[in-house]
Amino acid sequence: MTAESDDALAIRQVAERLMKAHPQLDAALVESSVKTAYEELRYARVRTYLPVLMERRAKDLLPCDEQTERYT
Repeated sequence: MTAESDDALAIRQVAERLMKAHPQLDAALVESSVKTAYEELRYARVRTYLPVLMERRAKDLLPCDEQTERYT
């Protein structure tokens, strides 16, 4: 596998995990936050922890619980 296909798989898996964890949020919002997180981290030299770091950053970009009612 190439780094690009590994990254695409990681993006999809992170988005799926976050959508399961936050079903009240719009899927497009979750996907957008994951892609933004990936763009911020895509040039990391150590790729081992990229999925974990992407998930943490994407969570930070999502609205907190009090704000989720606006996005449903």
